[in-house]
Amino acid sequence: MTFAESWWGNAWIEALESASLDAGRLSRGRTYARGGHVHDITVTPGRIGARVDGSRSRPYRTGIELDVFSDDDWDRFLSAVAAQPSHIAALLDKDMPHALADAAAEAGVPLLPGPGELSPRCSCPDRGHPCKHAAALCYEAARLLDADPLVLLLMRGRDERALLDDLARRNAAHASHESPAVRSGVDAEAALCAPPRPAPAALPEPLPVPPRPGIPPALPSAGPLPVDAAALDLLATDAAARAHAFLTTGGDPRPALTPWQDAVRLAATRPTSGLTATTRTLYRRLAAGTGRTPTDMARAVAAWRQGGLEGLTLLETAWNPPAGPFDRARPALAAAGLPPLRPRHNHLTDDARGLQLRYGHDGRWYPYEADPGPDPDWWPAGPAAEDPVDALTALRQRDDSIPPAPSVPSAPSPPPAASPR
Repeated sequence: MTFAESWWGNAWIEALESASLDAGRLSRGRTYARGGHVHDITVTPGRIGARVDGSRSRPYRTGIELDVFSDDDWDRFLSAVAAQPSHIAALLDKDMPHALADAAAEAGVPLLPGPGELSPRCSCPDRGHPCKHAAALCYEAARLLDADPLVLLLMRGRDERALLDDLARRNAAHASHESPAVRSGVDAEAALCAPPRPAPAALPEPLPVPPRPGIPPALPSAGPLPVDAAALDLLATDAAARAHAFLTTGGDPRPALTPWQDAVRLAATRPTSGLTATTRTLYRRLAAGTGRTPTDMARAVAAWRQGGLEGLTLLETAWNPPAGPFDRARPALAAAGLPPLRPRHNHLTDDARGLQLRYGHDGRWYPYEADPGPDPDWWPAGPAAEDPVDALTALRQRDDSIPPAPSVPSAPSPPPAASPR
């Protein structure tokens, strides 16, 4: 399995490997990354951090640090990029062509880290440079960079919205200084005053539906805006997705939701690379508008991504399922050699290990986890599954304290007789 397909993602990996002092730690880091040991990636200016599972039951706090650009560096970089509209278009399309990186380097602002620029940090006792946990995070970060090179620019000190707004202003200023002979089009007054054109004899065929919703353009401004640019971008993106669904399916995929549920849906559908500063701001604003806290919003978003409206409902409300699949779950878990769980309502819980399964109205099992203690703080942890054994096994892979299931599980015992609960 390769960790990067883009040239800039591979350049990031090369910066790590060229400064490594131990090829064995790099190899173990690749194994950790492939095994899904890296969780909760957060990108902030100058740092990318995560939790990385290791030999102990609780994950290590791991980070990779990178120097941010100074204001002068950003001025030179943005001027070089704004001079070429194709560079702005490439960034909007989540691409970083060699020409863009070369333009930045010619301006004295190399985007990609060189050998020794990545500084690994980890809470583990290993003093390797890097340790296997930091190496795993670095390889996982290459996948993020593959999907969105703007993650690298965030690490260099600018988030996506501020970056694109500044580029739009500089591009407009650059275009206003072009010679009139370069411009093309029709004068606005002449276009408004022109007589209407006759209607065509027949309407043209409708345009084909695009494969995916469009991305709203950056909102340029020379000063403060009368609206919240981030909120406007979020609503425009959501409207584009709903319009695309109407065109492709003929119906609105959004069910009737309360303001809180709709706020969670909006936050959960926003594309993001880790819990960035922009995402934290979004959570804070949506939470304030619905009378909740940012932590409530982050937990609810995790539940929505786990199972949509049903996932959010299970986060907030317990229910008593009828006799049947819920009763057969405990014998099935025992037959698979998994730890016993205590039933209550639609929950099966192992308080000692901080593990829980919640049975949904859709017949699926939703895994949760918490730090063991007298007042556990339960969080959604992984995708829902049709089989409780599969759902608990996903948690087992994240917690070494749960014994492994046998390779050939025995058949579950017959379900108990239905009894009212």
